[in-house]
Amino acid sequence: MFLASVVRFAAFERINAPKSGAFHQNHRGDHVDTFKQGADALFILLGAIMVLAMHSGFAFLELGTVRQKNQVNALVKILVDFSVSTVVYFFVGYSVAYGVSFMGPATSLAEKSGYELVKFFFLLTFAAAIPAIISGGIAERAKFMPQLIATAVIVGLFYPLFEGMIWNQKFGLQAWIKTFAGAEVHDFAGSIVVHALGGWIALPAVLLLGARYGRYRKDGRVSAHPPSSIPFLALGAWILTVGWFGFNVMSAQTLDKISGLVAVNSLMAMVGGTLAAALLGRNDPGFVHNGPLAGLVAVCAGSDIMHPAGALATGAIAGLVFVQFFTWTQNKWKIDDVLGVWPLHGLCGAWGGIACGIFGSTAFGGLGGVTFGAQLLGTLCGIIWALLGGGIVYGLLRITLGLRLSQEDEFQGADLAVHRISATPERETTW
Repeated sequence: MFLASVVRFAAFERINAPKSGAFHQNHRGDHVDTFKQGADALFILLGAIMVLAMHSGFAFLELGTVRQKNQVNALVKILVDFSVSTVVYFFVGYSVAYGVSFMGPATSLAEKSGYELVKFFFLLTFAAAIPAIISGGIAERAKFMPQLIATAVIVGLFYPLFEGMIWNQKFGLQAWIKTFAGAEVHDFAGSIVVHALGGWIALPAVLLLGARYGRYRKDGRVSAHPPSSIPFLALGAWILTVGWFGFNVMSAQTLDKISGLVAVNSLMAMVGGTLAAALLGRNDPGFVHNGPLAGLVAVCAGSDIMHPAGALATGAIAGLVFVQFFTWTQNKWKIDDVLGVWPLHGLCGAWGGIACGIFGSTAFGGLGGVTFGAQLLGTLCGIIWALLGGGIVYGLLRITLGLRLSQEDEFQGADLAVHRISATPERETTW
């Protein structure tokens, strides 16, 4: 319907266009400019809505993975984290990253184009993905309020500072990398800026919290904490997968820059990650449904410049990375990262940043304009920044407020300990 409207408008303009006259030409130009602004605003608004929907995917992925006594907590955390993220990004974070403030009177906001306001909405959904990523790693034993404080600091300060460096040329980082490595860091849709940053911030939080009680026994055995619902886990993964096409394709931010290459590359990376995870994970449904997410995380950076075959390889390698490192993290290194957010977002995001420098080059069929050195250097900068931010924020919270539920509350479950209701209260009523 939208494209049909565009075609009808264009035909109307051709038929009714005046033959001459500066006034009529200027009037027609103003009309076209107004229409373009409206079309771009609608385009990026649809992207914002799709990425907003992805947050329900984060919620259901976590709900299905944790034990039943922590399902309510998973749902509440994602929604409240998003709300806190909105407030701090509106008042502080967006200004830090882009130098745009919405603190003027309402009359000045009304005069701003619809596009400028919905662009904030779109980029907010990216920023709010950071605490949603972290939430999965610290699930089942983290206190509620300290995590909200961490969300405010990360989304209000640490994330937008790095976002501004990569996507808005702030603080000279891109210029320095270009001088040193021959090109700027290319991160079209956030493999480094969003996913690697979120995953590597989560790692210090997971380590500082420690493992869930009973997860690793003194005799060296690993106690299984199986998912509570494979269907909900799968639902979350599917919602994220579908929404990701808004995450990637709408990162063009204007209608005239939309690229079918981004859509097809996202698709190829998704299936590559799925097949690799299914093969190496021996058809385990947890691996199968996280496989497409691994592929999509990795392809974000170079989805606009890779050849589809390169995107397929990028996704497949990401699927292998996730399965192997999730297994090592949980069983060999005994790091209790509940949803595997460090391997899924941290490592696959880092791989995606580097892969952009490989498969985005003309030697591998890409469009070029990138170098391996710049991508490697930019990825390392993101990792260092994330570890620094995560260590500072969660380290200070551990010293001051504490990060972890008491042993009694953890045993009881966060649903009852924090929210005073379980996921199935009616079933548990006794007469």
